[in-house]
Amino acid sequence: MREVKAKNVLLLWYIMSDKSEFMEIKTDPIPMRPRPEPSMLETNKNKLVKMDLRIIPTEFSVCKVSDYSQIDITEPFVFTGSTDEEKSLVCPTTLVPRNATEREDGWRAFRVEGILDFSLIGILSEISSILAENSIGIFVISTFNTDYILTKSEKIDRAIEVLKTAGYSVK
Repeated sequence: MREVKAKNVLLLWYIMSDKSEFMEIKTDPIPMRPRPEPSMLETNKNKLVKMDLRIIPTEFSVCKVSDYSQIDITEPFVFTGSTDEEKSLVCPTTLVPRNATEREDGWRAFRVEGILDFSLIGILSEISSILAENSIGIFVISTFNTDYILTKSEKIDRAIEVLKTAGYSVK
């Protein structure tokens, strides 16, 4: 076994017939996620500042699909989820594929603005509590950078109103 001391080297172990070997591949360093702006994180006594929310100007559908072959996953706002029981898709309604086996149309979305640090606690909890207290159901999607909160189209105006009343900036 060979020891590699370079920072940007990936070691891969593979088995070919009866030989076990290491193969080294030089790689670029994986960029670290930028820290959020201090104004987004710090307030008095560790209480989080209200995050800015931005409305996504399109209608969404939540679908179950047989496979992802009929959707272009490079399109903006296409979210997939695959488990041992199903393949799910959330996308703009105009992009729902023909192979959707079930679908729920009529969703609108807003996102938490900025890149959220993984150490932040309670952002979704607070938003979902405010909306739940006002009988507004949600569907949430989290990505590496941020969170997307979807609510039925007929409830979006009320959601904006109660979030603004609670101190959120909704644009």
